[in-house]
Amino acid sequence: MKIPFALIGCGAIGSRHAAVIDAEPRAKLVALCDIEESKMERQRDLYGREVALFADYRDMLAATDAEVVNICTPHGLHAEMAMAAARAGKHVLVEKPMALHTADAQEMIRVAAECDVHLMVVKQNRYNVPIALVKKAVEEGRLGKIFMVQCNVLWNRHDEYYQHSNWRGRKDLEGGALFTQASHFIDLMIWWFGDVVDVHGHIATKNHAIEIEDCGNALLEFSSGVMGTMTWTTCVYNKNYEGSLTIIGEKGIIKIGGQYLNKIEYWDVMSYPLPEDVEFIDQPNLYSKYQGTSSNHPRVVSDVVAKLLKERHHVVEGDEGFKSIDAIEMIYRKATILPGGNP
Repeated sequence: MKIPFALIGCGAIGSRHAAVIDAEPRAKLVALCDIEESKMERQRDLYGREVALFADYRDMLAATDAEVVNICTPHGLHAEMAMAAARAGKHVLVEKPMALHTADAQEMIRVAAECDVHLMVVKQNRYNVPIALVKKAVEEGRLGKIFMVQCNVLWNRHDEYYQHSNWRGRKDLEGGALFTQASHFIDLMIWWFGDVVDVHGHIATKNHAIEIEDCGNALLEFSSGVMGTMTWTTCVYNKNYEGSLTIIGEKGIIKIGGQYLNKIEYWDVMSYPLPEDVEFIDQPNLYSKYQGTSSNHPRVVSDVVAKLLKERHHVVEGDEGFKSIDAIEMIYRKATILPGGNP
């Protein structure tokens, strides 16, 4: 049995979803939707002329027999499209962030429940080998009392990244760098240490002509009592420098880095050495029709299929995806806006 999937948004992340669906033995791609026909045509050339194309997602929802709709559009469109898919009786897999406002995220959850469909959120970094290992160590109390976590997202985004897009850098569609560049980091800290309950911070736009911030820092308090610090920027010279999470505990210290939080850079935990027979760096996806970056999107889609077939899975539901939206909204609400530079 193959679960039929439809896809809204055929840009960079949508192309990855199409490849993953095509590679999953128990899934099939039946419909594509994008306002740019050329993007859909490129995907249909790869995955079969029988794939239906739609310029309007509402027409697609009315016509397709897909059981799952993957939403890979600009952030500000997620909520509207997810609720429309739910009302059409479709299960929904929405890319991060699930929405730009907690009110929208709550309404998405309500509508999905009312329509008796599953609302699922892409959190592929939870599958990374180092991330899963840290989750296990935390749950087993291997680090003793955890004192602090430090998060650094020190990345580069050239002016062209914003200039050649009709949605990046816009408040209404992208929302902010926390939603795009730091969302997964925030999700993982909440997954490990509980909800964010208090925030102090600063944001500024120092080096780009955009509506959102390109620099920020924040002090976070988690419900577990763990103290957190975050520094994020898209202003690093030339290329990405670091994306990392460092945990300081009573019985150990761990630092996870790598390009996609897929490398253990430091591990010193009492009586809990690293396994010697584990490959910690997740490998890039290589498909016959698509070559992508290191990503665990295949495991996300595989788990969606498993969930619908009532098998064991690790799908992130909407109510859990909501937590990072709540934290990001709190950071922006409480942060002081500092003077910018001269973009």
